[in-house]
Amino acid sequence: MYTITASNATAEPRKPGGKYKAMVVCFILGLGSLVAWNSMLTIGDYYYQLFPKYHPSRVLTLVYQPFAIGALIILTYYQSNINTRLRNLAGFTLFFSATFLVLILDLATLGRGGIGHYIGICLLTACFGIADAHIQGGMVGDLYFMCPEFVQSYLAGLAASGALTSLLRVLTKLAFEKSNNGLRKGAILFIAISTFIEFLCIILYAFFAKLPIVKYYRSKAASEGSKTVAADLAAAGIQAEYDDKQEERLSNRQLFMENIDYAADLILIYVLTLSIFPGFVYENTGTHQLGTWYPIVLVAMYNVLDFISRYIPLVPWLKLESRKGLLIAILARFLLVPAFYFTAKYGDQGWMILLTSFLGLTNGYLTVCVMTVAPRGYKSPEQNALGNLLVLCLLTGIFTGAVLDWLWIIGKDSF
Repeated sequence: MYTITASNATAEPRKPGGKYKAMVVCFILGLGSLVAWNSMLTIGDYYYQLFPKYHPSRVLTLVYQPFAIGALIILTYYQSNINTRLRNLAGFTLFFSATFLVLILDLATLGRGGIGHYIGICLLTACFGIADAHIQGGMVGDLYFMCPEFVQSYLAGLAASGALTSLLRVLTKLAFEKSNNGLRKGAILFIAISTFIEFLCIILYAFFAKLPIVKYYRSKAASEGSKTVAADLAAAGIQAEYDDKQEERLSNRQLFMENIDYAADLILIYVLTLSIFPGFVYENTGTHQLGTWYPIVLVAMYNVLDFISRYIPLVPWLKLESRKGLLIAILARFLLVPAFYFTAKYGDQGWMILLTSFLGLTNGYLTVCVMTVAPRGYKSPEQNALGNLLVLCLLTGIFTGAVLDWLWIIGKDSF
């Protein structure tokens, strides 16, 4: 055991190895941060069968987001004094419990619809939102004072959850399409796999604290005055002590104003994405030759391209770092709104698949570009705070987009 103090840790130790092992763990933790929620979205066709009049893909998104944003606002305000280890473990535990209860609820109701089952699904969706606020803000804030590759791996894991669930949805549809209750069997398999992944993440997060390179970064953060790492350092056998005198740090308001363009970038990225995906994909794209496969293919193409695109910024000359360039690219992306409208009205399924793929490609690429550039130049406590603020902006964009998504069904008979 050794001690890191804020006053005497002036010499920066050499970085230990284990970077790639930490990146793999970050990827899996990212996967676990959204796999449960993405499973709920991906089995949307099952919920449309159970609750055809309740717009499940749109309603569940609207239930999820206010709880995620509300919890994250509180956690962001108090983040400098919150035990990050307890926060993240609580988030993964809540995800595990809620996912398991979704499975139990379906088994208890024997896969029947009804308002009681639907309310139960909505309540568990609210738990997903609270868990998301704990994990995404906590993990991004924690990784922000480490290295950009960890942030990129975590963000890639978030997208991989969508790609994985889409792949599983294709496989389960192939396996159960002709069997009795095939949709329900596929949905149960989805939720069971998600429950296992959430349990695995609880174990992996405890292991993450003991990786040498993670201990190095957290020790460095402690030397710069970050108190959120104390519990993780203690779990790794390191005691962090602090002097009463700490350097003056920027407030949350000052950080937000200095990075208001990055905040706007994330809001605008997800306002557009969620105003189209998944509600528009399920309810507004019409019927085509692919039949019941059509929404599944669209969701899969979005998720796969979103995942792949998050690795593009690893190539230095392909990474967009200009603040002005990022904003221009994000604003230009709003041309997709009329493109989707006219394609749904006049185009065939090939053009819609292409557009949905491009939506996923730009979503993942621009998200990683913004999130990995933003924390440069700040001390560890400020990077942690900025990570929480940017995740809050991201969730705000998701919620706003989910609300705007309802505009697509104005005038439709199903409304």
